[in-house]
Amino acid sequence: MSFRKIEIMDTTLRDGEQTSSVSFSASEKLTIAKLLLEELKVDRIEIASARVSEGELQAVKDVTKWAAENNHLSAVEVLTFVDKGVSINWMVEAGAKVQNLLTKGSLNHLTHQLKKTPNQHFEEIKENIDLAQNHGIITNVYLEDWSNGMRNSKAYVYEFLDFLSSQAVTRIMLPDTLGILTPEESFNFIKEIKEAYPKMHFDFHAHNDYDLGVANVMAGLNAGADGLHLTVNGMGERAGNAPMSSTIAVINDFMPHLKIGVNEKMLYTVSKLVENFSGLVIPSNKPIIGANVFTQTAGIHADGDSKNNLYFSDLMPERFGRTRKYALGKSSGKANIQKNLQELGLQLNDADLKKVTQRIIELGDKKQVVTKEDLPYIISDVLDRTYEEKVKVNTYVLTHSKGLKPTTSVSITIEGETFEENAQGDGQFDAFMNAIKSIFKNERLMVLPDLIDYAVRIPPGSRSDALCETIITWKNENREFKTRGLDSDQTVSAIIATEKMLNIIIS
Repeated sequence: MSFRKIEIMDTTLRDGEQTSSVSFSASEKLTIAKLLLEELKVDRIEIASARVSEGELQAVKDVTKWAAENNHLSAVEVLTFVDKGVSINWMVEAGAKVQNLLTKGSLNHLTHQLKKTPNQHFEEIKENIDLAQNHGIITNVYLEDWSNGMRNSKAYVYEFLDFLSSQAVTRIMLPDTLGILTPEESFNFIKEIKEAYPKMHFDFHAHNDYDLGVANVMAGLNAGADGLHLTVNGMGERAGNAPMSSTIAVINDFMPHLKIGVNEKMLYTVSKLVENFSGLVIPSNKPIIGANVFTQTAGIHADGDSKNNLYFSDLMPERFGRTRKYALGKSSGKANIQKNLQELGLQLNDADLKKVTQRIIELGDKKQVVTKEDLPYIISDVLDRTYEEKVKVNTYVLTHSKGLKPTTSVSITIEGETFEENAQGDGQFDAFMNAIKSIFKNERLMVLPDLIDYAVRIPPGSRSDALCETIITWKNENREFKTRGLDSDQTVSAIIATEKMLNIIIS
């Protein structure tokens, strides 16, 4: 099979930076540029627009200096303008060697924004290209609003391409500037142009306003596009650009006749770095790079994976430097728990596994997902119940109002008999303990152990909504002992630990 090489140009640092509220510092741009070229291995990067600011000029200088020292300068590109040489002078000062010249790809833009005729526009473009040549700068040309140009002023587009075919231009860039194209149009327009100008190099620049960015890219490639413009995490103006991660996976899996050099194993790493630098959070369900896209929640899926990889597809997480996860929650079942236990190097017998499963289901009703890091705590909580359950805290109401002491109302069953009590305290848990002490003092003539230590912890790396484990140390006349409670609410976990203490002393 013969392969057709496709150039991948990343424009995260230029077009992606047009995402609302996103601005990369000079050091961040340099870091991202290095990763894109040396680790992700894209063919080219577009890093800035000329004339934007002094800060942008310094950022480009930093990138071009590094690129020149590492043989990447020809892969570093800057957006420029038809401005009588101002952009060219800016590039010379910045040390850049490839300009992506922004021109008008539709008669509507040319007439109403520039208020010029095609010949006037072409003459100014020629002056720019000649000046760039004199400074040793390579020229690529953007046809801004090209998609509307093909829809509404096709004769102008072809007149423009005829002109460019006679100029010192390396690549023609065809942007769907407003993200309006359908896959059918993307295919037809690019195929028509490639057939008319078979020796010219055409890049396709897709936007995602209708969520058709990747579909349009596929159509454009099938029509003969020579290169693509993509952004990390699909960043870009409005709904963003065609995303790097999904596009690369689609090409590798569905377009075997095409050859790209991108290292897909680095997609996730680069995406996370850009997420951190940009402050633009990746949606958890975003294909390839989202937090949850390789997480199985349903127990039947984990069971199928264990038996014959029944729920695997070509999108294996290992391809992208990731691992498959099995969520723990009310719908996970024993198979998910077994998968997580294996990762932790833990084993449980069937009886204990059943208890742990039931406890996770109970917790899942309160907390959507139980993490793998929570699992040892849950096992400890469940297997700690070696006593006969003679005491049951049925229900309680805890109140806390500004300026008033916390109060509680408690209903508790002791060996089949139910009691209720109200009490105040210095805190909600203290009020709860005072109510319990009153019940045992009045009804059982028992003095409860002293609470001598109270510790709360959450699994390492957990979030603020994580399960928390409360460990209480008790002391009576004979000994000290500890009980644990586990819940997403700290006070509730302390009450669970107290209920265990009550069962121990009754037993």
